[in-house]
Amino acid sequence: MDNMQKLVPNIWCNRSAEAVAALYEEAFGAAGFEVSSVVEARYPETDIPDFQKEFAGQPVTINVTINGYLLTLINAGDEFRPSLGMSFMLNFDPLMFDADKDKARAALDTLWDKLSKDGTERMPLGEYPFSAHYGWVEDKFGVNWQLMLSNPEGEPRPFLMPSMMFDGPAQNCAEEAANLYVDLFNHTSGQNAENRTEAQDKATAEVGNTFRYPEASGKAKEGSLAFGEFRIGDQWFVVMDNGSGQDHGFGGVSLLVNCADQEEIDFLWDSLSAEPEAEQCGWLKDKFGMAWQIVPANLEELMQHPDAFVNMMQMKKLVIADF
Repeated sequence: MDNMQKLVPNIWCNRSAEAVAALYEEAFGAAGFEVSSVVEARYPETDIPDFQKEFAGQPVTINVTINGYLLTLINAGDEFRPSLGMSFMLNFDPLMFDADKDKARAALDTLWDKLSKDGTERMPLGEYPFSAHYGWVEDKFGVNWQLMLSNPEGEPRPFLMPSMMFDGPAQNCAEEAANLYVDLFNHTSGQNAENRTEAQDKATAEVGNTFRYPEASGKAKEGSLAFGEFRIGDQWFVVMDNGSGQDHGFGGVSLLVNCADQEEIDFLWDSLSAEPEAEQCGWLKDKFGMAWQIVPANLEELMQHPDAFVNMMQMKKLVIADF
């Protein structure tokens, strides 16, 4: 567990995980980043449900590592598609490029060109009040990316940060969600809240910078979050309230949590699950519509057990003893 990424964004791919992995290897590699992909698991050749038989023997998940950050691609059908509600913010900090702003900008432009080919520009690449060089693009597979030239004088942040945009039924809930997630992950060590110090909590998870709408902006009410962030371990996440009035939701991207034991699985499952009909194979949806996969950290080992795939398909919450 020590070297394992605690939360892993999983991206649903419509029979295209291998092509998506190839795009990211080519695009991020061209921009000078370390990137690799590996098939993590394959569908069984036999004893597979009818609705999955077309995938027999094919990759079910492909791990893509970008600059040390792990993303998992799920190779499946057309049940889900990534949406604007969940994007990935990429911070091009000049300090990552020998403090050379021109190098950082050039790397950003290279990646933008690769990701935008046959994709959709959601916010054109250009100068904005919050960044001298920024753009939002949806690549040809529907995954959304925000590329931003960062200010090296600001607080350091990782290169890749998942970004959640709250709208529809979850409108104006960005701050509530950030506080909930921080609170939950500050309590997954098994210690009772009374026994934890403030320093221990802050070391596990915390809310970071928040910038509020000074007045109502469309559906975003005054005081809601134009931009916010929170940290779990060494991973940072962005949250914001969308004022457009459109309902994007978080479809097609889930957050997988590598849990240390059944106690942690039980706690997070009971604390997060808000839609019983969405519970399946370790998947759940919270009250904001965000999808989570609550799994044991040694899932790969458990899947080597006889009939493990069949057993898992019959579960809602994953029970380690039942593999």
